[in-house]
Amino acid sequence: MPIGVIEALDHEARGIARQDGKAIFIDGALPGETVEYASYRKKPNYEQAHLVRVIQPTSARVTPRCPHFGVCGGCAMQHLDFAAQVAAKQRVLEDTLWHIGHVKPEQILPPIQGAAWGYRHKARLGVRKVPKKGGVLVGFHEKRSSYIADIKTCPVLHPAVSALLLPLRELIDGLSISARLPQVEVAVGDQCVALALRILDPLTPADESRLRRFAEQHGVTFYLQPKGPDTAYRFHPQTGAELDYRLPEFGLQMRFRPTDFTQVNHGINRVLIRRALALLDPQAGEHIVDLFCGLGNFTLPIARRGAQVVGVEGNAALVERGGECAAHNGLSERARFVEANLFACTPESLKALGRMDKLFIDPPREGAVEVVKSLPDAGEDSAPQRIVYVSCNPATLARDAAILVAQKNYRFRMAGAVNMFPHTAHVESIAVFGSGIG
Repeated sequence: MPIGVIEALDHEARGIARQDGKAIFIDGALPGETVEYASYRKKPNYEQAHLVRVIQPTSARVTPRCPHFGVCGGCAMQHLDFAAQVAAKQRVLEDTLWHIGHVKPEQILPPIQGAAWGYRHKARLGVRKVPKKGGVLVGFHEKRSSYIADIKTCPVLHPAVSALLLPLRELIDGLSISARLPQVEVAVGDQCVALALRILDPLTPADESRLRRFAEQHGVTFYLQPKGPDTAYRFHPQTGAELDYRLPEFGLQMRFRPTDFTQVNHGINRVLIRRALALLDPQAGEHIVDLFCGLGNFTLPIARRGAQVVGVEGNAALVERGGECAAHNGLSERARFVEANLFACTPESLKALGRMDKLFIDPPREGAVEVVKSLPDAGEDSAPQRIVYVSCNPATLARDAAILVAQKNYRFRMAGAVNMFPHTAHVESIAVFGSGIG
């Protein structure tokens, strides 16, 4: 078996070794380690390999808490000390900015981090009936597989949800449509736990009775989703606590549906909003635009600080939800929501949004390339003086940052990692761009 010395982690948390100028990506290996490995895919310029044996471990290697780690694909870094995980994500961010965008921020922000376990308030769990494994499985997919992992507990899920994994198996296995229920959307709010069942066939009366008994026994709220996300409706109990999350620092209550996009990590979300608002520094009388705004997670805190803000979102249901949240929190006069396809953004469509003293961007993984291309040059009067960009993909942030710096003449002021998904390789970040005076 070949032996390699691990130099770094890649964006999927695989250890990188080099042999004869070729990169070897080794699952489970950590920087600083000497390991024995076996390649399972060989290409001219790289290989992918399994870890066979750690010959010389790093002091940052720890015992994973989850018994399913290595099989379940939900986590990739539980074998790495938590502080080292955060440092690794910061390095991935900086390396990606430089190697893809050829940009470096003037200042590196300290990473945003929080609780290591029990942080996931949102999750999409796969469901599959597997008679060879005793019936229905409920959980995340296996690593690099379409199979559902046979998990009985999950330390990164909210504890109330982890405790439901085995009872959910038993419940779904007893339904007449157990083979026609492919997923459960989990949403934990500040007041209730919601489970949205994706059902491909109607429930029988006996099925409905089972769900009602389960909801009452475990204190959860069931939604049924017969088709797309917008078809989800509350099944049982019909009344009671609604899904919401609170932002106490801004005096906000954000109501949402289980299939709406919201941040999975409520604790990190609060810290991220605090930092984002400090960096954006909205002032009374300013006009601010929030692009890819969702249901107003950043829009309404900006409005609460006294600015006039327009939230722009491509999902009509989230635009509606944003308007409802603004009304509920008494901010309709300072915050309005607009539906628009930001992946087809043009200079004219941006200009139509009105004055833009500052800009906030929080795009999906695809980034915001058409937005940044459509912005006026930083030296123009109509250009935002400051741009705060929250990213969930370092590669597309690097691409967009390169456009802002090289083509639009913005200064790349700051950037830092956000550990929204501990124990995974997922890297979120926040970046700030400014004109000469921003």
